[in-house]
Amino acid sequence: MTTVQARPTPDNRRWKALAVCLTAGFISLLDTSIVNVALPSMEHGLAASEAAQSWVVSGYALTFGLVLVPAGRLGDMRGRRQAFLLGLALFTLASAACGLAHSASWLVLFRLLQGTAAGLIAPQTSGLIQQMFQGSERAKAFGLLGSVIGVSTAVGPLAGGLLINAVGTDSGWRWVFFVNLPIGVAAFVAGLRLLPRIPASTGKREEFDLFGVLLLGAAVLALMLPLVQEQQWTGRLKWALLPVAALLLAAFWAWERRQGQRGRAPLVDLGLFSLRSFTLGSLISLTYFAGFTTVFFVYSLFLQNTVGYSALAAGISVLPFAAASAVGAAIGGRLVMRHGRKLVVLGLSGVVVGLLGVVVAVQLAPLQSVGWATAVPMFIGGIGSGLTVSPNTTLTLTRVPVHRAGAAGGVLQTGQRIGSAAGIAVVGAVYFAHQANHERSVTAIQLGLLTAVGISLIALLLAVTDLRERHVHPEPERAVEPARQGSEEGGAGEAVGSR
Repeated sequence: MTTVQARPTPDNRRWKALAVCLTAGFISLLDTSIVNVALPSMEHGLAASEAAQSWVVSGYALTFGLVLVPAGRLGDMRGRRQAFLLGLALFTLASAACGLAHSASWLVLFRLLQGTAAGLIAPQTSGLIQQMFQGSERAKAFGLLGSVIGVSTAVGPLAGGLLINAVGTDSGWRWVFFVNLPIGVAAFVAGLRLLPRIPASTGKREEFDLFGVLLLGAAVLALMLPLVQEQQWTGRLKWALLPVAALLLAAFWAWERRQGQRGRAPLVDLGLFSLRSFTLGSLISLTYFAGFTTVFFVYSLFLQNTVGYSALAAGISVLPFAAASAVGAAIGGRLVMRHGRKLVVLGLSGVVVGLLGVVVAVQLAPLQSVGWATAVPMFIGGIGSGLTVSPNTTLTLTRVPVHRAGAAGGVLQTGQRIGSAAGIAVVGAVYFAHQANHERSVTAIQLGLLTAVGISLIALLLAVTDLRERHVHPEPERAVEPARQGSEEGGAGEAVGSR
């Protein structure tokens, strides 16, 4: 059956408010990859050690992932507008502090703060989309969000290369952070005027599950630390943290169940996982991000270290993927209401075909022409990426009750961050293990990309499984909670992708 719910009051300003959210989301996601090409500049201009450079990259990803779920819950409880503006202000100030850092230690500290702010922003964006839009408009809004996710990740190396090339090696790394300042200030001012002031809850004031936050935070930390530090922490002892993470996650699950049984508001509503769309969509997102984000990591290293491309040239080489991803996401946002999970299957198939095309191009093309030779398969993979991220985000969150949208978005994006860290650890290990000498560099990139293809195939298998289940059990899923809770606390929304 279709859940009936009150619709938000039409307001043309909500599209402008969405632009504010997407702008903030873009710069926060851009900072996950833009610093990669600036590391040599940091080493030259700041005398940053290899360990410090590692923490500039991994520290941001770590705090980003740690904050997502509690930040989403905070927005659900206290208001997404306030949480979003707080995160954006903190992100802008932390960016300024990063650019002004006079030592590598201070830079690492400010990057940790910047990652925390990014984690505060991200779940509010998906929550605000749930709050402001319905039906086909919501699918279109999530399509735009998917474009931002795909393009910001892919365009980071290009943006960093342009800045380093324009400013120079000594201080170019500072402008990687300074570029956020005018964008952040403009988005904050616009957000004050445009973001909706609808309160987060119309019911009683809920308590914040602090112990749940501590359990989940410890679990995510134990899970991500060995992944983000895989290259820096030698030896196998680091992997002992993974069973610790599993135990902490089990304890968190038990605690959240107890919270629900006692009638208290949990950090994560475990009823969300009774929704097949949310559970399968989250798993697809985790595995897909483990595959596709690693491509830019190893491919950029290959182009710069083996082929001899500059940071700018390496960034331009992945531009076809970024541009095609935006196009694919826009198309996916328009078609997801009609075709549902079929789009995700099509998109993942395109990603696999595109990456296999890159492997073949690297094998057949002369090294100096490899950037041109991979343009077409990169474009195909980018179209597939857009058709994957945008529709999957819509399908994953569309049945989530609006007053749980922030926490649900936090869970989804935590999976993305964990997937990215795990993928880089696995694919990076394969790549570096086969790059012992220059003669094997081509083999190294091919095996690294084939590993990414294997991970993407897991995501494709999950999508196909979900599609088949829908044919065998075609009945629509119910929302987690009843719909009649006011205009803000509406139910899950219209059925999407039931085909």
